Amino acid sequence: MSLAELHGDAVEVLKGWTASDAQQERLRDAYLEHLAAHPDGVARACAAGHLTASTLVVDPPRQRVLLTLHRKLRMWLQMGGHCEDHDATLAAAALREGREESGLGTALTLLPVGPVRLDRHLTPCAWHLDVQYAALAPEGVAPEISDESLDLRWFSFEEVPHVADASVVRLLEATLAVV
Repeated sequence: MSLAELHGDAVEVLKGWTASDAQQERLRDAYLEHLAAHPDGVARACAAGHLTASTLVVDPPRQRVLLTLHRKLRMWLQMGGHCEDHDATLAAAALREGREESGLGTALTLLPVGPVRLDRHLTPCAWHLDVQYAALAPEGVAPEISDESLDLRWFSFEEVPHVADASVVRLLEATLAVV
């Protein structure tokens, strides 16, 4: 795949996505405007900002969520990051990031609902226009820390507001609403 094809997938995903509220609708429109203005809007090299893809891994029966302590940002976050030119779709990028950073490998699959929410945030490299997916934790597979993380840990749903920022809390709420 090429970044141009990934760009096309991102436009289609966002056009077909139903926002949960007016704020999410405004973000969706802003993402689409960004992609219309920037043919390289899914590439890390796009200095004006770029789409990223992430995955929140939840385990509803045990009421817990898997978070990674990001090596550079030193924050507890969902798994995620930059799109790569070999990612066929945004969902594939989110799944790749989730698998790599959780160590759950091919046992991890995304929920079939498509993106759960959008989150735009400034990082040291640029604005990230994050397209956020969710996955159910697979049974019998233990997570393994990756080189991109300082730590990887399960947190109860109730602990998340005490360890993570508001964007992760909103992502967890949105995920639980569709599980």
